[in-house]
Amino acid sequence: MRFMVMVKATEDSEAGIMPDEQMLTEMGNYNEQLVKAGVLLAGEGLHPSSKGARVKFSGDQRSVVDGPFSETKELVAGFWLFEVKSKEEAIEWVKRCPNPMPGDSEIEIRQVFELSDFGDAVTPEVERQNEALRRAEEAAR
Repeated sequence: MRFMVMVKATEDSEAGIMPDEQMLTEMGNYNEQLVKAGVLLAGEGLHPSSKGARVKFSGDQRSVVDGPFSETKELVAGFWLFEVKSKEEAIEWVKRCPNPMPGDSEIEIRQVFELSDFGDAVTPEVERQNEALRRAEEAAR
């Protein structure tokens, strides 16, 4: 099972305040544990929303809204992608994480859909397309 683990933004992260050397070292050590355990598929910090944009969809119309975005509690400051056996295992790994922000912070854990989760909507054509995309993605690396 794969889980997206999201570090929620804070006023400091949205202000562009960078982690200090101690935090970078602690996170590096944590990430090293994840890699050694075969759990970590990806993980990065994100720039503040002031450097981002949102694309809004309304039917076939698209509009772009540049950041910053106002609801800091709803923003993501960084993420990991874990591959583990259960949500409980993902939770146990997150509980080992150093506090990612000065003061209070929150990390959200969400399971990533697998193709099999879509049931009958997955036709043989959809399966072939998905497999071709995975092969192309691997070849591009």
